[in-house]
Amino acid sequence: MSILQPTLLTLEATARPLSYRENLIALLGGELDFHDADSSYASHNFHAFPAKFPPQLPRKFIAALTQPGEKVLDPMMGSGTTLLEARLAGRAAFGCDIDPLALMLTQVKLTAMEKRTVSDCHYHLATRAQAWISQNPDQVRQSLDQRWDAATRKFVDYWFAAETQLELMALLHEIEQITDPGLQAFFKLAFSATIITKSGGVSLAFDLAHTRPHRVKVVRSASGEILMGADVLATLSESQHRYHVKTLRSPLEEFNKRVQANLKGLTELHDLDAPYTLARGNAQALPLPAEAIDLIVTSPPYASNAIDYMRAHKFSLVWLGHPINHLGEKRKTYIGGENISDFAFVNLPPHAAQIVDEIRRLDAPKGAAIHRYYSEMTHALREMYRVLKPGKAALVVVGTSVMRGIDTQTQHCLAEIGQTLGFEVPAIGVRRLDRDRRMMPAGFKVDRQSQIQQRMHEEYVIGLYKPDITAKETR
Repeated sequence: MSILQPTLLTLEATARPLSYRENLIALLGGELDFHDADSSYASHNFHAFPAKFPPQLPRKFIAALTQPGEKVLDPMMGSGTTLLEARLAGRAAFGCDIDPLALMLTQVKLTAMEKRTVSDCHYHLATRAQAWISQNPDQVRQSLDQRWDAATRKFVDYWFAAETQLELMALLHEIEQITDPGLQAFFKLAFSATIITKSGGVSLAFDLAHTRPHRVKVVRSASGEILMGADVLATLSESQHRYHVKTLRSPLEEFNKRVQANLKGLTELHDLDAPYTLARGNAQALPLPAEAIDLIVTSPPYASNAIDYMRAHKFSLVWLGHPINHLGEKRKTYIGGENISDFAFVNLPPHAAQIVDEIRRLDAPKGAAIHRYYSEMTHALREMYRVLKPGKAALVVVGTSVMRGIDTQTQHCLAEIGQTLGFEVPAIGVRRLDRDRRMMPAGFKVDRQSQIQQRMHEEYVIGLYKPDITAKETR
């Protein structure tokens, strides 16, 4: 089977309505950038998340390809953008992920809560946290000492200043006293969002969206006092200050700001009644019956950890009870990882196999990593085909990667794999990325020589259509 050479069809003007398949092609040929669109409504901005697509993207396909009450799935739901848009449109939402932060984030984003109740709870917990720090700092330090194993303690001490740890511990202690699960999850998410931001939040990290976050060299207090790195400061040029000098912010103040911002989004969730189901699980083995889903909109990870979600997520997850070594082991199970020990590769179709072989000849580990990725995506696409109703579509948003100078051609390879599984691929849409508005792993400066930056300018929306064989036979 030759690789699909996607061309968007020009539909002749006709009086008849577009078929589902024709509508899919027209949608993929239309506007997919959404650079000027407002994405801050409802709960979409509750928490930063690497490389999430704009909510207008799933909304467009949900509105055009489904009816109220039908079922929308995101099997790699990440920040839950597709699921929230499904609920806002009155569709039943189904989501699956293995990342603990993704699960908590999506659960909170989809849960309607009484704004006054949340606001009152916030006031009391913030007041108690501040009082605990002021009146019993030694007790706070004792709680810190008892919280982690040695490896996690070392991680926390490296990435968080001592003053920051005290405030975070006091906040977390009060959050954990909340007995209502929904309220506790809401405040845990706000707590996480004070840490995980593109600028590194209240940690000593810069650019948590980067593949490898780096620790600041100089830390100032809010008043300008040098708390760390006084000897380094003199060696930095004026232009380097932005990348190496950080003002230490109060976690209590940042947490309060985040809660207030998130409270605004609760209003738009209040009247939602469309059902939703979340599952902790792998997209390669979905906990769903066959032919149960009306539409899939998803965005798989990049190959070979080009965007390493866990490297950012662990900064808050260690505070929320996940030992650092356990998170490292979990990271190995994510689609797109580089660990290939005892991995069962699948036979790939011709074009994907050719790409893997070209990379393997230059770099055997990288070749094995991309083979793992396409193997895992074969299983995931097979599951999508199984759970999707005939005559319906899956939209798979992907970015390509460059390995040893070779483009992995992810959009073409996944389209080809989808065809071998029974999908038709009538079109592939192109999205030009707005880098200034996405949490992308590209650092502060544009570097045309950087491979990681070269592959972050466009995304592709693969239209996978599951033909209705029964309908064809009837005709």
